Amino acid sequence: MHRLFLLSPANCGGKRAALLLREGAAFDLALRLRHGAVPLGEVFSFVSGLYFRGKLAYASRFARPPRGFPAAQVITSDRGLLSPAAPVTRADLVACAGVPVDLADARYRQPLARDVAALAATLPPDCDVVLLGSIATGKYFDLLADVLGGRLRFPAGFVGRGDMSRGALMLAAARRGEELPYVAAGAVRTGPRAPGVDTPTATASRALRAAARARRSAR
Repeated sequence: MHRLFLLSPANCGGKRAALLLREGAAFDLALRLRHGAVPLGEVFSFVSGLYFRGKLAYASRFARPPRGFPAAQVITSDRGLLSPAAPVTRADLVACAGVPVDLADARYRQPLARDVAALAATLPPDCDVVLLGSIATGKYFDLLADVLGGRLRFPAGFVGRGDMSRGALMLAAARRGEELPYVAAGAVRTGPRAPGVDTPTATASRALRAAARARRSAR
């Protein structure tokens, strides 16, 4: 069975994006963006942090696209679907920030509907499309389900998780080489809060907190 992934976008209007776009920013990514183009995946990994890095790592590890199709594409707020390798400029990022991810806004909906329809029209019948993004709301899901129908899948483990928890789940799965189980678009998409993901970072954080408590108790 072939499989490719659609990755939800980073928030181009958030604090991390503002830091990246700040005129006085002197770190490497900000300088490169100010003077040229940078791959979309790199920009969104900075803006979204763990969550987008998890999506990229997971898609890279488990994609099985048909010949001639990309392993993953990124949903954007104003340009439909783009490759993670697509070059973006500072002006592109500013434009992205100006369009809400809201299906009621034609600037978002129309380019995305166009690109998803083109994808659906050319995919072979043995290829699933997996959304790596928010499933609890309809801001991506409703349009994708309408166009892709039975092809659309999402990881069952996403139910009951927020962004950072989903990112940690995908990074852990990619590192282990164990693909997550998927469910069809009609499955339940909301539920009680899922348990946390045990990662090296989480383990180290718990150890530091325990050591701090022990020091306070010893005083």
